[in-house]
Amino acid sequence: MSIPASILRFRALIALILIDLTCVAAGFAGAAYFRFVMLGHTRWTLAIVTLLSAYFLTSFSIRAYDQENLTIPRHAASQGTKALLLAVCAVILVAFVFQASEDFPRVVIALGALIGTVLIASARYAFVRNMAQVIGGNPFTVMLLHDGRSPIPQGDFAQVVETGDRFDPNLHDPIMYDRLARLVASADRVVVACAPDTRIAWANALKGTGVQSEIFVPELSQLAPLGISTCADTPTMIVAVGPLGLFDRFLKRMFDIAVSGLALFLLAPVLGLIALAVRLDSAGPILFRQVRIGWGNEMFHILKFRSMYVEGSDGAGHRSASRDDDRITRVGRFIRMTSMDELPQIINVLKGDMSIVGPRPHALGSRAAEKLFWEVDGRYWQRHSVKPGLTGLAQVRGYRGATLIEDDLRNRLQADLEYLEHWSIWRDIRIVLQTFQVLLHRNAY
Repeated sequence: MSIPASILRFRALIALILIDLTCVAAGFAGAAYFRFVMLGHTRWTLAIVTLLSAYFLTSFSIRAYDQENLTIPRHAASQGTKALLLAVCAVILVAFVFQASEDFPRVVIALGALIGTVLIASARYAFVRNMAQVIGGNPFTVMLLHDGRSPIPQGDFAQVVETGDRFDPNLHDPIMYDRLARLVASADRVVVACAPDTRIAWANALKGTGVQSEIFVPELSQLAPLGISTCADTPTMIVAVGPLGLFDRFLKRMFDIAVSGLALFLLAPVLGLIALAVRLDSAGPILFRQVRIGWGNEMFHILKFRSMYVEGSDGAGHRSASRDDDRITRVGRFIRMTSMDELPQIINVLKGDMSIVGPRPHALGSRAAEKLFWEVDGRYWQRHSVKPGLTGLAQVRGYRGATLIEDDLRNRLQADLEYLEHWSIWRDIRIVLQTFQVLLHRNAY
């Protein structure tokens, strides 16, 4: 006997709340224990109770338990992380205003926030991804209404109903509407695949059902709309927005500043030695500046250690470096092979031109199979909706070096667009760690 969807939804909600409670409590209790071992006794109970209260107030206010967060793992992880960070900020503010810092030790708050964030993101993601197995079934059902004439959309539908003559939205028949209401009442979401001339009628019929309803419009796939908005009370399709919200942009920028600042401090001696080697190896400037396409398709000057003879430098990037390129100096060959020539871009990151992780910026004249990159694939410009990065998903997958054929670009572009669609701060961290595995690469020359 199948379990009713209402009970499954209740189980899912309670399970997610318990997961959050456990992760927050475990994170800050672990931090308090660490402080006790290292620095002595602390009044950690008040901090945990306060943070738990702030976390759940924040979670419900930002809708961290809505249906979307129970169906999409990355959304669940992202919303849980946001809620915890906002709760920590709120507690710090309250402690500052009421001068209660002794009750909220900095070590406990900082370390607890770090541990709790990792626990919540991991646990939420794993739970939502395996929710059906954990709670005994899928609590959310999607129904497809198909008129028999239109293409059937891809998807995991709990029920496919051929509407035929039983459901004709053009007939304003109370009996038919009653039959339709009873049919869709068990669904959490209804998708209608119908002929274009009946879409308006279906939209009108479904607006009164109280169920989330959608009309399948396959011809929109080329526009790839992101949503609906209005202009002077007239509906419009949203085809482009910034992939990151305000909080995500803030989080990514703080990550960039922290990592690039630390890297510049730690690598200062290495940067000095490379600069000296470049100066002694050949005549010319130490740094090479080149115009690249950056955030929002706006151009900027990227910084690299000069690796070619001055007379062989290609400012427009028309010619990609090859394995036996005679333009490359002796020092240049080594720093290109180890990717050390890219290190000055840490300054680009601190300036805000670039990010630690993002699509790699390309020169204006870059080509694949004698075609400019945007001539190969019209989606090319979409990759610039975030700041370009020192490293990126394409690089850790091995897509680097010369673009000799069109697929060399398409593989990179596909990885860049995938990065934009599924961004998270945890993915940025993972890409940074994976980058160390590909610093030495057969295509680095």
